[in-house]
Amino acid sequence: MFDGLKEKLDRFKSGVEEEADVEADLEATETDEPESEPQSDEDEDEPGFAKRAALAATGRTVITEEELETPLEELELELLQGDVEMSVAREITERIRESLVGETRKQVESGEMVVARAIADALRDVISVGQFDFETRIADAEKPVVVVFTGVNGVGKTTSIAKLSEWLDARGYSSVMANGDTYRAGANEQIREHAERLDRKLIAHEQGGDPAAVIYDAVEYAEANGIDVVLGDTAGRLHTSDDLMAQLEKIDRVVDPDLTIFVDEAVAGQDATNRAREFNDAAAIDGTILTKADADSQGGAAISIAHVTGKPILFLGTGQGYDDLERFDPDVIVDRLVGE
Repeated sequence: MFDGLKEKLDRFKSGVEEEADVEADLEATETDEPESEPQSDEDEDEPGFAKRAALAATGRTVITEEELETPLEELELELLQGDVEMSVAREITERIRESLVGETRKQVESGEMVVARAIADALRDVISVGQFDFETRIADAEKPVVVVFTGVNGVGKTTSIAKLSEWLDARGYSSVMANGDTYRAGANEQIREHAERLDRKLIAHEQGGDPAAVIYDAVEYAEANGIDVVLGDTAGRLHTSDDLMAQLEKIDRVVDPDLTIFVDEAVAGQDATNRAREFNDAAAIDGTILTKADADSQGGAAISIAHVTGKPILFLGTGQGYDDLERFDPDVIVDRLVGE
């Protein structure tokens, strides 16, 4: 994941460095100072030695507004092509601009290092919105903790529930699954297969039943049996499906979940970002799980969703196994995108 965006950001770093090189060369030709003695072969072998020495001596700002203009325009376009939502791409480039204009380069740093730090800071600010530690939230909450999953059909909600159940089990928390997806034929069988493989209790009603009643029964079961977490599936829905949104609102009233998690595919790119915004507007979510992150070379949805919803990305689904659930850590993500 993120290979495509990393490549785009690397091109931006190199582009800014080239612009700075041109400006430094122009300044060098305009100076009236006498020529310095020829550099040694050792100096010539060191990349950028002359420019770094000149900058250290003159204190020239590392990048001017003019030097940034073209690379930033190109970066914004590249981010859009990498599935980053438009307002998020603009926010990133503006943060980079504000960070770099007037910045001075230390003697021990290259221009690319300065630019990389500005990119890292901008990305971290954008993707860290609303971040909280999921395990701490579970540990501190009154039990049972009720977590409801929502999103459109076919994005991996049910599999994500199974993965999160396994993630919780590995950390000492018990869980019960509840199939609130009472509309879709085969939904009971799908989640039951996961429950049996993981040896988890499943609460389910007949197809066409009341989803709120199913999850309510699961909460009662958890209370009676000392279960830590209730994981409630819901029918795949679009924000335009009034009857399904009404069912989700009823679940909120009847069960009052502690967390509502939106699930979508990382590979859906800007579609996932738009749906996250729409779902959050219709029935507030608390965080997101992005599935198929291992198949997404761009990462635009992961960069965008937290910013447009104000709610964090909590996990990335990274494979088919039950252990393939990775906690979303902004620092790790930024390092992947900007690090060597």
